[in-house]
Amino acid sequence: MEDLFSYGTLQEEPVQLATFGRKLSGIPDILTGYRTELIRIEDESVIAKSGKTHHPIIIYTGEASDTVQGTVYKLTSAEIAQADEYEVDDYKRIRVSLRSGSSAWVYVTAH
Repeated sequence: MEDLFSYGTLQEEPVQLATFGRKLSGIPDILTGYRTELIRIEDESVIAKSGKTHHPIIIYTGEASDTVQGTVYKLTSAEIAQADEYEVDDYKRIRVSLRSGSSAWVYVTAH
């Protein structure tokens, strides 16, 4: 199993059901040194799953005062691939250390 830190639409049950075919349960955690912005989504299949034209995206700042609250989910390798497919090209997946001390994948800005 892989840990994925989600701060956006992957926390929403309809998106989880449409992406993974199941409701996820997770543990709250915090990512330090990043801030959240919104980006416009153009991919109609992603909009159909989330019901939203704008999604949050995080940007690295390195500032300890910048934090992002989210949830850590345990996913299979196949589910990580499904999450990769869900996220549009504006996102890239990287490994980060969370406030709890655990390590997880997270989607950040690709730019």
